[in-house]
Amino acid sequence: MANALVSIQILPTTPGGESVLPYVDRAIDIIKSAGVPYRVAPLETTMEGELTQLLDVVRQMNEAMTEMGCPSVISQIKIYYNPENGASMGRLLEKYPDGQ
Repeated sequence: MANALVSIQILPTTPGGESVLPYVDRAIDIIKSAGVPYRVAPLETTMEGELTQLLDVVRQMNEAMTEMGCPSVISQIKIYYNPENGASMGRLLEKYPDGQ
């Protein structure tokens, strides 16, 4: 059972003021390759899993941005950690499975 939810909004400073979309796509690809459940929303993406694993995904996302040429990155992160009862996107979204 997962013990954490981590939501991240990644805001890379792009070279030459380029669009951030290819960079955000790369960040989401990193989440996909981690194999954790996730949900993309307009302003952030939420992942579900073990806290240490999710924080490592956040590290990888930030490192990927600099590898792509971004001089700096801001990551806004929210963490829900519940080691006793577990953390589940499904449980928190039962009333709003479609976001409405």
